[in-house]
Amino acid sequence: MKKRFLIISTFITNLAIFVLPIQAQYSGLGKDSLDPAILKRYAPTALSPSVTRPIESILDVRSPGLGMVTPDGKRMFFTWGITGTVQVWRLDGVQKFPVQVTGGQDATTIAGMTPDGKYLILSRDRQGEENPGLYLQSTNGGELEVIQHLAGVRTSLQYIGNDSRTIYFSANDVKPDSNTIYRYDLQTKKKVPISGGDGIWWIADVYVNPKTGDREKFLFAKATGSQSQEYYEYDVKTRTTTPLIGQNEKEEYGIQYGVNAGEYLVLTPKFSEFRRLYSYKNKQFTPITPELKADVASFDIDDQRQRILYSINDGGYTRVKAIATNNYEAIDLPEFANADHIYTGNTTRNGRFTTIGVETAKAPRLSYVYDWQTKKLTQWVLPSTPEIDTSKFTAAKLETYTTRDGTKIPMFVYRSPQCENTPQNPLEKPCPVIVHFHGGPEGQSIAGFNRYAQLFVNAGFVFAEPNVRGSEGYGKTWLNADNGRDRLKVITDIEDASIYIRKNWQANGITPKIGIVGGSYGGYSALIGMSKFAGSYDAGVSIVGISNLLTFLNNTAPYRRILRISEYGDPVKDRDALIELSPVTYSDRIKAPLLIIQGANDPRVPVGEAIQIQQILEQKKIPSQLVIFPDEGHGSSKRSNQVLEIGYTLDFFKKHLQ
Repeated sequence: MKKRFLIISTFITNLAIFVLPIQAQYSGLGKDSLDPAILKRYAPTALSPSVTRPIESILDVRSPGLGMVTPDGKRMFFTWGITGTVQVWRLDGVQKFPVQVTGGQDATTIAGMTPDGKYLILSRDRQGEENPGLYLQSTNGGELEVIQHLAGVRTSLQYIGNDSRTIYFSANDVKPDSNTIYRYDLQTKKKVPISGGDGIWWIADVYVNPKTGDREKFLFAKATGSQSQEYYEYDVKTRTTTPLIGQNEKEEYGIQYGVNAGEYLVLTPKFSEFRRLYSYKNKQFTPITPELKADVASFDIDDQRQRILYSINDGGYTRVKAIATNNYEAIDLPEFANADHIYTGNTTRNGRFTTIGVETAKAPRLSYVYDWQTKKLTQWVLPSTPEIDTSKFTAAKLETYTTRDGTKIPMFVYRSPQCENTPQNPLEKPCPVIVHFHGGPEGQSIAGFNRYAQLFVNAGFVFAEPNVRGSEGYGKTWLNADNGRDRLKVITDIEDASIYIRKNWQANGITPKIGIVGGSYGGYSALIGMSKFAGSYDAGVSIVGISNLLTFLNNTAPYRRILRISEYGDPVKDRDALIELSPVTYSDRIKAPLLIIQGANDPRVPVGEAIQIQQILEQKKIPSQLVIFPDEGHGSSKRSNQVLEIGYTLDFFKKHLQ
């Protein structure tokens, strides 16, 4: 690995002096940026069956993907990871024996289906690189035909025409940090660029004339930040592009066409604290969903422009509603008792069938197909629960903790009866606690069926998942509280979780031991908890976490850089704040044991982020361990690697906290 040494001098911010340690500055990302000796040195090794067997049993408990049905409702296609890698499967009838239609070691998912039901458009990735290609396959199975799969290029399906012949896809094959939109003919195999220019572009929707079936207008979206977009409308007849919404502002919008051209459905938090769905016509916004103290998380209108389905994020629980497009009045949906989450998936192009997923704390997701014509709900796919009684799974309890400035942070907590400390059954000593921080940072920990949490509960831990400021689902003020330099004001939420637990979760006068874990931004949170807030946690595990925000922004994949800068800050303008927020800045404070797990092919958080902090820890002789998976990217996707990743984590916490 090539190294360039850089000395960063001290700087003064708010009268406090910080020194970024002298260290090797890496460049690049992916396995090719590494010396093979590094991969060999930090490669995972086998674990004892006593460690892996309980994990394998829990991972066997799973549901297939929601899937999509053919227009006639006779077949369903879905993804399933039962072979160890996500592949595509087919059912030739309700609860029939599943037939595997794709294979190999590369993750393959369904991107779409042609309206005539004859072909699948598939997306396939190689070893977690997140540079997927598009493929065509008959719905009867058989060999995959490459549409486009280029090294280092992200190719993504955007739209399938009603003629079942024309598709549109995006790819960053011209510029790594920009998308070009292509029209592709499935018969002639020819692609034609229809839009280009700088930026991350996609097709938000297409307006098709209901009488002629012609594509008349396109909605093009361009990302201007991690949470903001601009929208433009392209008129096919006049070949003109007109700005629509979002220009000269940094606002979050999601847009689709309404019933007629000139009518738009807009999801935005612009006019209230929470996202709400509006009708936009003649430059006027009219709300069409109730004003709630909860976000409308997503919406979709069927291609026949008859119904709008929208989901509500109710503090980590998901609800689904339906309204008619002609009057926006509610449409009845099937009811599901005791459901933590109700999801809608794909609706067939003819508008007749919609897939619905239902999840509880005690069972993996059940998948249904709802027939809007007959009002019949049918369960197509059965979940898999071998050797496990999921009725014994621990349900999340919604609690809160109070920060130093008085803010109450919502937190889902999983406790087994053996870890409940009550006056009737007092504990001799408290169970150790694992605090898990979600990724994003615009993510959210939610209730529901949680195999990962259950593994820790089974191992004798209390498992807690805070939704600190910056998390999704609690309004735009909460979501934006950690943007850029403002992160300095709320990063203490990580330390305050441990302070609260040590004070309030004692048993018999004994303070519990606490571990911190997370992936992606959660991995960053774990590193910050172990460094800047050293002493708050007794052990930590960082999975694909950021150790230096400057080197991360300089080396992450180009298509992500503009989006992450809007979240974390500009490497030039906000340099001081980024250094102050980087775990490596406080590496000299780390004293407690630390485990770092990383995928070599990660395009989001480069593998260099893990190596650079591990080298510092080794120099300082701080107890630490680094594990690099050579065939993974941003987290483990292969089952065998998932077992090892979780196994290393559990074994590490058992050793240091129990």
